[in-house]
Amino acid sequence: MQEKAEPAAAPARTGGGAPPSAVSRTLQIGGELLLTAGVVLLLFVAWQLWWTNLDADARQREVVKDFARGLSGPAHAVVPPPDPGAGNVAASAPAVAGEPETGATIGVVYVPRFGAEYTRPVVQGTTPAVLDSLGLGHYEGTAMPGAAGNFAVAGHRQTHGAVLDNIDALVPGDRIYVQTRDGYYVYRFRNSEIVLPAAADVLLPVPRQPAATPRESYLTMTSCNPRFGSQERIVAYSLLESWRPAAAGPPAEIAAQVARTVGGG
Repeated sequence: MQEKAEPAAAPARTGGGAPPSAVSRTLQIGGELLLTAGVVLLLFVAWQLWWTNLDADARQREVVKDFARGLSGPAHAVVPPPDPGAGNVAASAPAVAGEPETGATIGVVYVPRFGAEYTRPVVQGTTPAVLDSLGLGHYEGTAMPGAAGNFAVAGHRQTHGAVLDNIDALVPGDRIYVQTRDGYYVYRFRNSEIVLPAAADVLLPVPRQPAATPRESYLTMTSCNPRFGSQERIVAYSLLESWRPAAAGPPAEIAAQVARTVGGG
């Protein structure tokens, strides 16, 4: 008798369940793209908040060292005070240097309120090349330290060295010290305000007063606001309290800092 042939076996399945639909594949690809975008965003934030600060800090230390090495050279050309009288000119009127070229170092700033290690260079200009690497930038055309008018500077708050990260922590009466090759200028913090980015009148010789003639020496520091944004600007105003010629040495409050950061050059 002829044997009945067995039916052919069905091909074995390689996976359980039905094959994925087009919707499932689209969701899977979308999820992978979102994950990749999240990783890229995280790396960008790390670069902004960590690497740019690390890199800028190193470059600013070099600027301070170069400034220290230059202290033994010839002093800046000094603009004579308008009416020195018969007294000691150095003691009665601050020396005022001429405005340097863009990228030149004007001096070093110490702010005890920002910590015992806070030492930042002030460089001429507010271009990205200055602000992103070299420290505080001096608004060109505004006054120089010690002059009647507005010595105005800008600095980043959270990236590229975060030179003005704690600007909102200043308390009225805090001292801010600016060291140049000519001496030490001591400013006392007065007040701060929040303005829109277009408020250029904070840079006037008398801040916010277009028609006023300056009779005092202002220090105006500007930075972004809020801390992790740039929708506004925070502006801190200080007035010159006193100055000391370089030969007199640093004020007592910052003497140790000067010895560590500049004196040791």
